[in-house]
Amino acid sequence: MKRKTITHAARLLCVLALAMSLTTAAFAADPPEPAQPSPCYPTAVTRSEDGGEIRKMYDLGPEDDPAGIPRSDFEQEGYHYTLTDLLKQELPANESRQHTETVSVPSQSKDMGAALLPQTKEFVTEDGLAGTLALKLDTVKVEVAGYGSSTKSVTATRTYPGLADQDTQYIPKSITDNGHSLTLQTVNWQTEGDGHFTAVASYSGSATSSYVKGYTVTADYAGTVSRINLNKIRYVAIFEGTALEPAPTEKPGDTPSPDLTDPADPTAPTEPSDPADAPTGEKNSVLPVVAVVVVVLLGGGVFYFIKRRR
Repeated sequence: MKRKTITHAARLLCVLALAMSLTTAAFAADPPEPAQPSPCYPTAVTRSEDGGEIRKMYDLGPEDDPAGIPRSDFEQEGYHYTLTDLLKQELPANESRQHTETVSVPSQSKDMGAALLPQTKEFVTEDGLAGTLALKLDTVKVEVAGYGSSTKSVTATRTYPGLADQDTQYIPKSITDNGHSLTLQTVNWQTEGDGHFTAVASYSGSATSSYVKGYTVTADYAGTVSRINLNKIRYVAIFEGTALEPAPTEKPGDTPSPDLTDPADPTAPTEPSDPADAPTGEKNSVLPVVAVVVVVLLGGGVFYFIKRRR
């Protein structure tokens, strides 16, 4: 009889221990995280001239999940953008439209013009439409690309005869030659037959002139661009922008008192939190300890019961 009691007690103890271990494992297991959709990337991005709106276009296939289109706010070029609308457009099987593209090429001569531009040109638009565009001759323009300057030396010679002696006070120290101001550099003296002297004065200076560096030829190409869409659906994410205000500068005397504690300061003391708000990991780490304590108590009770039966 005692052996049967001991056997039943041992079996009961094993069952309780197994049940507590399974319960602990069930509580400790974290729920599986939901699968994240694959990120989507825009096929084209346009921005308004004033920066107040950005449109991002996504051409997705039947297997693509539009949940992967980013919707978070972002900052760009001094603006804070927020998603305001997400449009869905069914793309036709064959998409086409008229398109005009402006082309600029450099030229060393203003007489080249259309000779530098081919009659037709292949183009691909920002949103992926392609086609052959033709040159519009009435739009060809030739403009100066820029000016440069050059400096060169200018010299001149002047003769002053019939001077009583070799004295430079009779020689002008500067002259004007063809609109250029020149200064005296050297004087050579020559003796005349009657005892007078002739002065041969050399002058020099610099002249600056401007010249055209080059020209720019611009013209428009126009035609039809198209593409074939294979079961594509276009989503247009519209973001409205708000100009960011510059950060305020601190003025002298605005430094906060060291006696005051900033609520956002990470070093400031915090109030004790509610034990019920403890992280899930901490709760799960406590459950095994509780299970062990329960098993020990049950084991002690069974041992006491067996001892009394004896």
